[in-house]
Formats: sequence, C-alpha cells, structure tokens
Amino acid sequence: MQSFEYYAPTEIIFGKGAEAQTGKAVKKWGGTRVLLVYGGGSARRSGLLERIQKELDDENIFWEELGGVQPNPRLSLAEEGAKKALKIQADFILAVGGGSAIDTAKGIAHGAANPELDLWDIWTEKVELKKSIPVGVVLTISAAGSEMSDSAVLTNEKIGRKKGLSTEFNRVKFAVMNPELTYTLPKYQVTCGIVDIMMHTLDRYFTHSKGNEMTDEIAQGLLSTVIRNGKKAFENQEDYQAMSELMWCGSLSHNGITGLGAEKDFAPHKISHELSAKYDVAHGASLSAVWEAWARYVYMEEPERFAKYARTVWDIREEDPVKAACQGIQATVDYFRSIHMPVSIGELEIGVRPVEELEDMARRATGNDTFTVAKFKELHEKDVLEILKNANH
Repeated sequence: MQSFEYYAPTEIIFGKGAEAQTGKAVKKWGGTRVLLVYGGGSARRSGLLERIQKELDDENIFWEELGGVQPNPRLSLAEEGAKKALKIQADFILAVGGGSAIDTAKGIAHGAANPELDLWDIWTEKVELKKSIPVGVVLTISAAGSEMSDSAVLTNEKIGRKKGLSTEFNRVKFAVMNPELTYTLPKYQVTCGIVDIMMHTLDRYFTHSKGNEMTDEIAQGLLSTVIRNGKKAFENQEDYQAMSELMWCGSLSHNGITGLGAEKDFAPHKISHELSAKYDVAHGASLSAVWEAWARYVYMEEPERFAKYARTVWDIREEDPVKAACQGIQATVDYFRSIHMPVSIGELEIGVRPVEELEDMARRATGNDTFTVAKFKELHEKDVLEILKNANH
C-alpha cells in the first residue's frame, strides 16, 4: 500500500424502516432547530416528509422546511436556504433526498455558518471555510454518494458554471438509508445512479499509482457488485437485495475507500460537469455520454491498467493488454446501453452540438487552458475538445 490518510466519520443507519430513527439521530447529534431540505413533490406525495416531520415532533425538535431542490443543485437555492436557516436560528440541516438535496444542504450549512462570506467565494475557495453547521441525511436515491463523501457540487446558474468543493466540513453526521425508499424512483433516475456509482470508483481506479492491492480489490469488487445488481434493479426496482446493494455501493464508492493510496483522476466528471452546467443534463447521463470518448483517448497511457479492469471486472480472457483494454471499454459501453443510458452526446436530449459550443466547454473545463484536467493523462484544452468531439455523435 502507498501512503494515505482516511477519515469517514458518518454514522450509518441502514435497513428497512430506518427512517423511523431520524428524530433520535438528529437529537443525538445536537439538533434542536432544524431546516428540512428536500426536492420536488415526491417526498411529500410518498408520505416520507410527513413521517420525518413527525419523528422530529416526537423528539420536540423545532423544524421548518425548504423544498424546490433541482437536479444539478442551484447556488441560488443554497443561498436562500442559508438566509432561512439564519432566520430560524437553525443548528442542524436535514436533507431528505439524493445528492442534489444533500449538496444543497451542505451549501446551506456553510452559508449559514458564515453569513459574512459570499457562498460562491467559499465554493470556489477564494476564502477559507473554517466552520459549518451539522448536516444529516435521509437518503432516497442511490447515486451521488454525498451522504458519506467530503465533496459537494453546486451550479452557479448566473454564470453557467458547475463546481465541486471538497472539504472535511462536507462530512455529514449521519445518513439514514432505507433501500425501500428507492422503489418508486423513475427508472431513469435509478440508471443514472448506477452510472454515477460506477464512475465514482472508475475515476479513482484509472491511475498510474502502483501497489495498492487491497484498494484495487475493493474497487473491483464494488464495480462487479454494481454491474450485477444494477441489471437486477433495472428489471425489478422492488428487488430489495439488489436495491440495498446499490445503496451501500453508492456510499462506499464516494467515501474514499476505493481509491486509497492513489491519485484521483476524475476527468470524466470534470468534462461532464460542463455538459450539466451548460444544458442542465442529468449527471449520470452526462457521465455515460463522455466516458467512452475519454477512455479511448487515454487508455494507451497504460493499457495494462485498463486490461486489469477488463479481466477482473468483466472476466475478459484476452492476453494481449491492448486488445483486453479495448474489450473492457466496449463491455462498459455495452452495459450502459443495456440499462438504456446514453453513450454519446448525440444520445442526450440536447442532441449533437455545434463545434463552437464544444470549444466553449473545453475552455471552461481548463480555465482557458490555464490548468490541465486529470492525472492519468493530463488533458489540456485541445485534449478536452478532442474528447468532446469524439463523443459528439
């Protein structure tokens, strides 16, 4: 193993009916005045929101709610939430939903704890974040892994920029995880989640770092588990075993354990963020749309690494590393297709884009070519543009 530091302090409350422990968990972690953050109407229609509110009432915890979280969560709602949290003197933020609700809650917590600072300045690290308000989660979507990660993403809709922030202040205190809460999701959300879970590990797996055998075994095992259970979930969303495996894989895939001791690459994420920011494309779909173009552009940097992925995850028997690498890439693309996910920009709802728009995304991804994207193969503006062109069909 290579050197690493690892810290994953989130308490997990997992299983059927786990949401019944939400009030007690908030109280345990010191919450007395809660801002409850959620997305659209599904949490209310399903009765989940009302059950959570009753849990808080039973523990004599004051609460107010803030709905309206959207996919590719907006900076403006986080800013609004921070003002509301200050108004009600909230000492705890509780997210009910998936990654968008959780990331919005994290943004609210940072903004409310630092009202003298501009939240976007915090998010772009122009100012140092030194404190925040505790956050808890009731998870309803297996995808982003934000319930156990040190990261969060917000979109500044005024300037069309989507930006991630990694900080230990993004660690939530607890995550309540009942796989049954994912049964009623639209199938597209389930499949976008499957892609996102895979990508959080794939973006850690493709590295030049050597000697991390246990890390590789965990990553390979997680990917195999997601692939196997993802197909089952695609066919039957009420398969508790499949949905429970996906939910736990989502947390493990983004809590750091699948990349310990290795450099993080995350090039597909950084490129796909430009698609999401510009066109409001679903995150998982933007990832599957660019992954093949990225993989075929970079795999010759170390075909042996891609070959290892092909053999351990896809059971490909080809001995030649270059051929095995290509077969592993194709197997991944075929899997995305099998769960009806787009594998090119043209297959997204936005369709094939003019080259001028691709050039704009490449500039944004690299800060007008002032920095490179990724570690596995350093990508300059021209490289990102080439990947986008290759994906644009």
